[in-house]
Amino acid sequence: MIKKIYHFLLIAMFSFMVLNVFAIQRFPKPEFEGGYKIPNTQLPLSRSYVFEYLDLVVLLVCLSVVTWLVLKKRSRRGVMLMAIFSIAYFGFYRKGCICSIGAIQNVSLGLFHPEYQVPVTALAFFILPLIFTLFFGRTFCAGVCPLGAIQDIVALRPMKLRPWIQTTIGIIPFIYLGLSILYAATETDFIICRYDPFVGIYRLNAPFMMFAIGGMLLLVGIFIARPYCRFLCPYGVILNLLSRISKRHITITPSNCINCRLCENSCPYGAILKPTNEKNTETRDRIVRRVILFTLITPALVVLGGWAGSRFHENLAMVNPTVRLTNTISSQANDISDKTSVEVSGFKGSGKTMEKLYKEAASINRQFYIGGWLLGGFLGLIFGLTLIKQSFPLFRSEYVPDKGTCLSCGRCMEFCPVKK
Repeated sequence: MIKKIYHFLLIAMFSFMVLNVFAIQRFPKPEFEGGYKIPNTQLPLSRSYVFEYLDLVVLLVCLSVVTWLVLKKRSRRGVMLMAIFSIAYFGFYRKGCICSIGAIQNVSLGLFHPEYQVPVTALAFFILPLIFTLFFGRTFCAGVCPLGAIQDIVALRPMKLRPWIQTTIGIIPFIYLGLSILYAATETDFIICRYDPFVGIYRLNAPFMMFAIGGMLLLVGIFIARPYCRFLCPYGVILNLLSRISKRHITITPSNCINCRLCENSCPYGAILKPTNEKNTETRDRIVRRVILFTLITPALVVLGGWAGSRFHENLAMVNPTVRLTNTISSQANDISDKTSVEVSGFKGSGKTMEKLYKEAASINRQFYIGGWLLGGFLGLIFGLTLIKQSFPLFRSEYVPDKGTCLSCGRCMEFCPVKK
């Protein structure tokens, strides 16, 4: 039954994509050369408070139900049914907004700009999954997040990646998290929302390129399970760290592990830690020397990363509209052609002086310079801690889930012959 639902959703989803891609454009694009005037932009009307709080109630109920299904009921089937509901409600009905992943940007903007009031809904969507993760592991990822749920549905033939590959590309979400905070803090852009690969599928109105990216991730997700969750999701970085200290967490077996090895290859995410044999490990002195070496190197990596980030700050700042406009005006000042962009025309009609524009651009560049130091230093720290972690073996006598990378999907529980 579940497999039939998988196939139905997969066919329906790609059918929507194909229909939208080949849809006919009903209205022509505006002509900027024929006296066309850009209309005043308006913010969309906010949803009723009743519906906003309804979303919070649904989120809280879903988190509670999935946590119960994982920790108490130990039901993979139940988790999948909740994932289907999450796709229907948070995905197609709520159009993928608001989501906990995008709420990172609202919180970041509010922290660096007190005049911006973070919406209660965004703050709650950001905090509630973190609280559940802190106590129960990543049950939010298991069947509540619509981005993860749609990938779990299409993971029909998942295969495992080598550990060193997972570790290497696992640095990407940290980069994405740092950039999303930097661009939100500088009031530049909400890049998580702008480049969400699945929101276009849920809204059925994305540009072709966004449909292509989302469709490519889903196609890859058939064989490499949850590529966005594991190798891109910035919110997953925070969940990973909190889940490692969670009070309770999903277990492969409800009782003592008998080391039958049936669950060994059940996890497509490589989140099962195998038993280790202390006799076959390196000598203690060699391990200690390596850990000390990487510990001493880590501060140098932080400084080096911060310096590299600061050198790259001008490129990062080019995403900011004010900086980009300043550079455009500067380049056109030396251009003898009569071509003028819409942005430049809009600036000339705004009444703002060039001096004020250059002053604003210089201030934003300074913010990116500081942000470049912080971002580079953060990535250097992560790289150093990764080296330390890889050189510090932990001894285990049974199969256990990696509390950080485990998505609490429950796949491994079906392979365990030990029952309550």
